[in-house]
Amino acid sequence: MTVSLIYKIVGADAWSAASAAGRFEGAPVDLKDGYIHFSTAAQVRETAAKHFGGVEGLVLAAFDPAALGAKLIWEPSRGGALFPHLYEALDPKRALWVKPLPLGADGAHVFPGDMT
Repeated sequence: MTVSLIYKIVGADAWSAASAAGRFEGAPVDLKDGYIHFSTAAQVRETAAKHFGGVEGLVLAAFDPAALGAKLIWEPSRGGALFPHLYEALDPKRALWVKPLPLGADGAHVFPGDMT
């Protein structure tokens, strides 16, 4: 699958701790499932609504999927759509950028305008 970037939604405190440690093992759902969940630009808004609805204090981290190597596997999920799953810990320095993911007045998350 060819996409330019994939995204991880995570709590700002958890990302900060992972950045300080130099290693992100995953959020609780990642640890439970055995891999780190990512979404494409086309999937990330639905991911936010479904799994992070109304949650404040989040960040959105962007990654180049090609730079994550062979442990990044595209697997069917929601309705058969392929989602990127990383089967190893993540070095936070691999993020191309990390931006706040605030809630808008309507309660939905406000995404950066430069997502691809």
